[in-house]
Amino acid sequence: MDKWTLGIESTAHTLSFGLVDQNGIPFPSCSDTVSPDEGGIHPREAADHHKEVASVLLEKILIDNELSISDIGAVSYSQGPGLAPCLRVGAAIARGISSRLEIPLIGVNHCVAHIEIGRDQCGCIDPVLLYVSGGNTQVIARLDGRYRVLGETLDIGIGNMLDKFARTQGIPFPGGPVIEKLAAQWLAENPNPSMDGLELPYAVRGMDLAFSGVMTAAQRLLDSGKSLGSVCWSLQEHAFSACVEVAERAMAHTGKSELLLGGGVACNMRLRKMCELMASERESISFAPPRMYCIDNGTMIAKLGYLELLNGRITTYSGSAIDQYLRTDQTPISWA
Repeated sequence: MDKWTLGIESTAHTLSFGLVDQNGIPFPSCSDTVSPDEGGIHPREAADHHKEVASVLLEKILIDNELSISDIGAVSYSQGPGLAPCLRVGAAIARGISSRLEIPLIGVNHCVAHIEIGRDQCGCIDPVLLYVSGGNTQVIARLDGRYRVLGETLDIGIGNMLDKFARTQGIPFPGGPVIEKLAAQWLAENPNPSMDGLELPYAVRGMDLAFSGVMTAAQRLLDSGKSLGSVCWSLQEHAFSACVEVAERAMAHTGKSELLLGGGVACNMRLRKMCELMASERESISFAPPRMYCIDNGTMIAKLGYLELLNGRITTYSGSAIDQYLRTDQTPISWA
């Protein structure tokens, strides 16, 4: 390929444009995130936000990289999974650019993009992926040309759970980073913590997970008079321990010795530490990409689009419709 690949991420609260060059080397994305004053993300409000900021973001990423639109040789976009109104905005932008420049269009799997940017940044070869985001939580491993889901949430994603709990305490979106900060502050004041009186239900259901009950029980602890910091600490410890347990079981089952974190919650330093400890006890390695590539970003979409195009797959206009329920294991992996 002699031109750059543009990637457009629009699955939820963030619109992001990213680039990889002719050799597939990623460059930082330009992003803008909707931040509601109260409540969660409303899909149509987020989609309106994406429409409003799209032209500014596209212009910015070209200027930042000293490129013109004619330097773009392919455009990729998140085809799913995600919020349908938001996905449609990204798909429409990608179709427009593809049509105007007469360049290939590649619709990609958002979840697979998290894996591939992580592999690119961390240098891991064949990891078990612990995918922890607002909309999903999955444990994934590659087998027979696809990324297989070995375990997943049965109700809500861990990031969604943290954000919902935060909202009940008046903490605006995104709530996860604030919970992390409150837990760390409480732990600093209580260096020898005990779970006595702070127990929560365990989220593991075989190889799957369920977080709604954990969130409800955490609220009951607050109602009983426990401090917010202590409950934030307990909530993180219980939820993250459940994720790490399922990930370790997947590593044991598959015989793999690499663990890769992906998704927005992978920014959490406590989760990263827990994964590192587990992996070291198994004589394995835990990897986590830079935070800008854990959160939703256009660069990961560009990277996966580059890989797909390099392996001969493009998306026709008739086949470019979004799929808000697209599964991780529906995408063939021909490059790994």
